[in-house]
Amino acid sequence: MPPKAKYTREQIIKTAVNFVRQNGFNLLTAGNLAQSLNSSPKPIFCYFKNMNELQCEIISYANNIYNKYINDAMNKGDLPPYKASGMAYILFAKEEKELFKLLFMRDRSSENIEENYEEIKPLINLIMQNVKISEQEARLFHLESWLYVHGIATMIATSYIDWDIYFISDALTDMYNGLKYRFLERRK
Repeated sequence: MPPKAKYTREQIIKTAVNFVRQNGFNLLTAGNLAQSLNSSPKPIFCYFKNMNELQCEIISYANNIYNKYINDAMNKGDLPPYKASGMAYILFAKEEKELFKLLFMRDRSSENIEENYEEIKPLINLIMQNVKISEQEARLFHLESWLYVHGIATMIATSYIDWDIYFISDALTDMYNGLKYRFLERRK
């Protein structure tokens, strides 16, 4: 009878995610992860064909954490849902710097941004409903909003700035109102 596995697949993934949180994705190797597990690399490769497969699982796990930030903020009700999504994005960058970098600051040139449209469709619908603009306009509105929010989040994740959450909230309100005014002025 073979020996019982010392770690489960889920334990290895969680340990890898915690390693990335502390050290960054670039330092994740089989050897470094094995050291975190107080083991050899062998248990890792009992569950994963290679490090690329494990890396995909880490990205998926990190994405679930990020989605929880967004969903919790939008459902909390203390901010309008669209603003809550932007604030949650920035909060994720502040509290989970390395996971934010992994998800949003890695080379993604092989990805097609249009494939992610279904994920943002609820946000587009919110803009259409709140600003009373077309879907095409709402997509552009969201793109411009996201550029602004992503810029703040990136500067926070890289420790370039450490702005107060109230200042960030006011800045997002100003950006939103400015875009809303511009889109509505086009109609006059």
